[in-house]
Amino acid sequence: MSFFEDIAAALDREGIESRVGGDTMFVPMTAALEIQFVEIDPHLPAANVYIAAADVDEDDEDFEAVLVAVVFSVEDAVAAVAEHMATDQVITVLRDLLEGTDERIGDLEFFQDHLNPQQVRAEVGENAELLVTIDTVEGTPHAKVTFIALPDDYDDVLDDAEGELWESDGDAELTEEDRARLFDAIHDEALIDAERLELGSFTDFDRLFDVLSLAADQAEDWESQLLPVDDEFDEPEVYDLFGQDDEDDDADIEDDDDDALADDDDLDEDEDEDDEDDD
Repeated sequence: MSFFEDIAAALDREGIESRVGGDTMFVPMTAALEIQFVEIDPHLPAANVYIAAADVDEDDEDFEAVLVAVVFSVEDAVAAVAEHMATDQVITVLRDLLEGTDERIGDLEFFQDHLNPQQVRAEVGENAELLVTIDTVEGTPHAKVTFIALPDDYDDVLDDAEGELWESDGDAELTEEDRARLFDAIHDEALIDAERLELGSFTDFDRLFDVLSLAADQAEDWESQLLPVDDEFDEPEVYDLFGQDDEDDDADIEDDDDDALADDDDLDEDEDEDDEDDD
């Protein structure tokens, strides 16, 4: 079998479609994008891997395929397809969250994290937010969802910071990017005192949108139930499971017994002295 036939058979076992045309293998990712393998050595074997627009004539002036990898085995080829399909899925879900394309999250406005582009958050309830982080684990995208109840004074802190920043005068004017970083710092500081509910990690993104919709509806109720944990509480009594405390107790009992015996000896001596005096 040829290199492409081996790759096609391996992809078919993974439930991934492919087709071969000349010296190129095409693997569709979406309606708009595809992966292309172009054989560069049939004997080694080896192939260049490209990401390209699907259903575009190669003579089209706007056509451009981007080289993303070179593979030298069937295993490398299958891994490359899985990686780029997962990346495309992550991008699609992030776009759906940020643009609110799904009606289930139509009332939520997600913002992309300034430092982590694969993390988005949306304000919910009175003073809370939904945090969604999408990572790829062993080639499979996972979306982790966290409900965060921010401190009661969070809005006041933001208002004070806004007043100081936007009303500040002077030669050193802050750029929008500088202000964004400062607000990120304030937000990160607030997260230290925030209460959290971990809502789970999802590979089924249809279920993800159902969970986000439910979380938005339950936000105020969850906020009211997430009470701060009091750091000042009585330490629970720790019991010695290995008998060390019992040894200490036994030693104390032995000491008490020794003291009692000593007292008895003293009493006996006193009685003997009294008897001698009587004689």
